[in-house]
Amino acid sequence: MRIRDYLAVPYILEAETVEVSPGLWCSHVSYPELPGCAVQAFVVEDALRQLERLRIETIVAMVASGQMPPLPRPPLQHCDPVWVAAEAGVQRELIAQIAQDAPSSGAAR
Repeated sequence: MRIRDYLAVPYILEAETVEVSPGLWCSHVSYPELPGCAVQAFVVEDALRQLERLRIETIVAMVASGQMPPLPRPPLQHCDPVWVAAEAGVQRELIAQIAQDAPSSGAAR
């Protein structure tokens, strides 16, 4: 499998609102199937964007180190990891690495 395939795996997302101090609440979101993929932010949209960026960075780092990311479900067939990475604010160098992993045109997936 390629990095793009791992990035197309639909992981379970958990979200909850937590009280971080009396009267102060924030959003806690995580991908419990991926190690260390959890973030908190006061705005839920910020939390989701940060979590998506962390998911991508975690998967790319795992593959780069020779680890196989968890595969609880098969990759989605119609997913554009380059677009998702760009929307999540991933560094350009990492986006380029994901884009290089693309299948050549006409190749079977």
